[in-house]
Amino acid sequence: MTQSQPWWKGGIIYQIYPRSFLDSNGDGIGDLKGVTRKLPYVASLGVDAIWLSPFFTSPMKDFGYDVSDYRGVDPIFGDMDDYRALVAEAHRLGLKVIIDQVLSHTAENHPWFEESRSSRDNPRADWFVWADPKPDGTPPNNWLSIFGGSAWAWDSRRGQYYLHNFLASQPDLNFHNPAVRQAQLDNMRFWLELGADGFRLDTVNFYYHSQGLENNPAVPAGENKTFVAKGVNPYTYQRHVYDLSQPENLAFLEDLRALMDEYPDTTLVGEIGDDRPLERMAEYTRGSNRLHMAYSFDLLSDQQGPEWVRDVVRRFQDGLGDGWACWALSNHDVVRVVSRWGERAEDPHAYARVLMAVLLSLRGSVCIYQGEELGLQEAWVPFEALQDPYGIEFWPEFKGRDGCRTPMPWTPEANGGFTTGTPWLPVDRHHLELSVQSQEDNPDSTLNSIRRLIRWRQNQPALVQGELELIENTGDALCWVRRAEEQSMLVALNVTGQELRIPVPCDIDRIATGHGFTGYIDGGDLVLPPYQALFAEL
Repeated sequence: MTQSQPWWKGGIIYQIYPRSFLDSNGDGIGDLKGVTRKLPYVASLGVDAIWLSPFFTSPMKDFGYDVSDYRGVDPIFGDMDDYRALVAEAHRLGLKVIIDQVLSHTAENHPWFEESRSSRDNPRADWFVWADPKPDGTPPNNWLSIFGGSAWAWDSRRGQYYLHNFLASQPDLNFHNPAVRQAQLDNMRFWLELGADGFRLDTVNFYYHSQGLENNPAVPAGENKTFVAKGVNPYTYQRHVYDLSQPENLAFLEDLRALMDEYPDTTLVGEIGDDRPLERMAEYTRGSNRLHMAYSFDLLSDQQGPEWVRDVVRRFQDGLGDGWACWALSNHDVVRVVSRWGERAEDPHAYARVLMAVLLSLRGSVCIYQGEELGLQEAWVPFEALQDPYGIEFWPEFKGRDGCRTPMPWTPEANGGFTTGTPWLPVDRHHLELSVQSQEDNPDSTLNSIRRLIRWRQNQPALVQGELELIENTGDALCWVRRAEEQSMLVALNVTGQELRIPVPCDIDRIATGHGFTGYIDGGDLVLPPYQALFAEL
């Protein structure tokens, strides 16, 4: 990593889903001790930071994204001493630690909600979003939950509805209340004091709702629906004008940034699910007093192909301004990219490598999801083994998120070395042949190819911090130039199964080596074999 800018700007973040990383005690569920045990492996990849999905105290109805104690470690993951040991080991290895913060909603058994629902006049009565029914008893408006059905649930104790953008067991906090905002800022300070280097903010544009509770309009016929949910979900039928991305959110982002600025070298990365994600990203990362960076669902969607990637890059170049993107192709919420985009790829392992080259050459920071470096495809989870309530609700058209959350395969033996017990989700047998142990000693394996690429990229100033200039009219080849003060580099990528030849688009000084790809120059043509790339210094 070059030192001319903060570590996070252009940094590579490795996402760990603790429940599925490594089980240290044989109960079938990954834990913090398991994560700590495997941190040397993560460091060996050459990444800058880890992002830990939630490990807080939770009833686990949404597997940790329903928090009942923002300052506690759930016993299934360990305890606070385990967290402290994890942070100490990560820092010893040179890894920063980013933890998830689920600020927009709590679990229904959080003490705040238990008090709020007890009456209409208790001290926390307005800490959550409550509304009276319509005269006919139906919900206050037409807002929908991402997880299916109305976003309103009836509470007989108060005789009112409460808002939940996700499960009915995940009531939404009322960020119009300053006491709520301060309480969440205090919870974040707690983790900063314990050594956290940053936060990934879940659903960062969901904090505020319109207090007028206006109905959302329908998506006009023929217009694109939101990427936030699958097309089978009625949530996509609405324009989400009033239930999220409210202007009041900007002031709270500034409060968040002010807190982070008290702790040098820390960062905020926000997840944005919005009908107009680029506009929101630009707004949320603009200047120096909001989020450091944000990511959207543009490259996490089912849309694919060279033209789609080029269009996304073009829109970001034209619209992000001085904001900063954080790119991801896979995470804990979407089908793994090798399956989502590469269903027809003739060589899925080569495809996984070239997709990583795309990710690592974009302008912005990068998130890699555990197992992505192994070339893991989406796991098959039969209906009777499903755990995800989202998948259970929309099966079989949408199978949920369990297929990307199955245990990390460390060895080729049964259960992949993940646990000595029964894993909480079945280990896909196809993942065993791609285990870390199976690939570690093969210099040409997907793991070692991606490890080599990451380490090479970290020493290329143009790829870490440079500006990006998109080269148009290159057919199925993706081409751009990255320019930094000390280096300029042409990037050419072939994500297809056919050889591509295009005219050399600019003057080249030398073809870069050390990254493992085999693109070459033939006369006046740039030649990219299937699933290959070329990097050249200008």
